[in-house]
Amino acid sequence: MYEKEIELKAQELPENLKREVLDYMEFLLKKYKGKETKAKEFKFDWEGGLLELRDKFTSVELQHRVLEWR
Repeated sequence: MYEKEIELKAQELPENLKREVLDYMEFLLKKYKGKETKAKEFKFDWEGGLLELRDKFTSVELQHRVLEWR
């Protein structure tokens, strides 16, 4: 997708900056190797975690409590 644009920009760089770009690309490859870079889907595995508080607090009161607990 960006390969051609990267290639064209790289051709415009002086040799010392090409080395820096290459070093940075290698850093990124090592950093993200094996990791998915897309945003992960939000999970609802916490759902129902506060059921015991349902009868004690309203949702607004819980929001205020959370702010206090932080």
